[in-house]
Amino acid sequence: MGKALIAMSGGVDSSVAAYLCIKNGYECMGATMQLYRNNIENCDADCCSLQDIEDARKVAEHLGFDFKVFDFGEDFNHEVIDRFVASYERGETPNPCIDCNRYIKFERFFKKMQELNFDYIVTGHYARIEQSDGRYLLKKALDPTKDQSYVLYSLTQEQLSHTLFPLGSIKKEETRKIAEENGFINAKKHDSQDICFVPDGDYAAFIENYTGKSYPCGDFCDKNGKVLGTHKGIIRYTIGQRKGLGLALPAPMYVCEKDTENNKVILCSNDELFSDTLIANNLNWIAFRTPPATFRALARVRYNQKEQPATVTVNNDGTVSVRFDSPQRAISKGQAVVFYDGDTVLGGGTII
Repeated sequence: MGKALIAMSGGVDSSVAAYLCIKNGYECMGATMQLYRNNIENCDADCCSLQDIEDARKVAEHLGFDFKVFDFGEDFNHEVIDRFVASYERGETPNPCIDCNRYIKFERFFKKMQELNFDYIVTGHYARIEQSDGRYLLKKALDPTKDQSYVLYSLTQEQLSHTLFPLGSIKKEETRKIAEENGFINAKKHDSQDICFVPDGDYAAFIENYTGKSYPCGDFCDKNGKVLGTHKGIIRYTIGQRKGLGLALPAPMYVCEKDTENNKVILCSNDELFSDTLIANNLNWIAFRTPPATFRALARVRYNQKEQPATVTVNNDGTVSVRFDSPQRAISKGQAVVFYDGDTVLGGGTII
């Protein structure tokens, strides 16, 4: 069957993925990616604590294969955290899980797999890979409540051809059951919910601590330029936000724009948050080598959103213009737009 390098986070999903690979006859080795060089002892995040590394090691020992720890701390800081910070400073809403998949799991870890002469990398993602007409296709998981295809749209043909997603065809309840039946130490371990390097969810405090910078107060304004109050730093707000503005207004208002040049946060009514168009760049196409000039697709603009019908036009500069059949709420720069045909990922890019 080949040799498989298992990306083991210490959680139940990657542990069961490892078990299924062993069961299917692969020669396996497990590895945890250490993403925090300097403060791992103090990290409470689900993916980087010493306890998680130990849990992964114990599962590997239980399954009878070797286990290693790869230090990708510098790569993670540069490719994920620095991008996250820069995106917020530009007034965008980043998705660091996409960058972690793109630059760490399926680039740095993928290269390690090649260096060690393995045939595949294996992760606990809930998604599927199939072949059709000479191309590798990325498809949604069979469990719609766990599908992670949205954050995997950047995968290339080479990466897809050397990747296994053993959990793509099972439900999360079955994953837990397999772990319990096999006596895994992490069978009942809770799933990670937050961004791993911001476990308390306070993005602004993390950015200030990471950069050593303070972000000055500025004006809340409406779309006509009328000053409505004072904000506490532009990185503290996201598009669509209503709570936590600290304003007493006659009607609910929401963040609809961040003017970083003038340090202003623009507010609007809920109705004004809706738009039927967007432009995206940095496209990666999976289902075809060259996309049609114009095509119909289902498009998703955030992780937990249901896909919406749209027309996609490929522009001469390599960007795409997307027009939705009906307006979408709080389309945010920096987020990904991912295109689907049924359960197949056509490709995706970054909203600009």
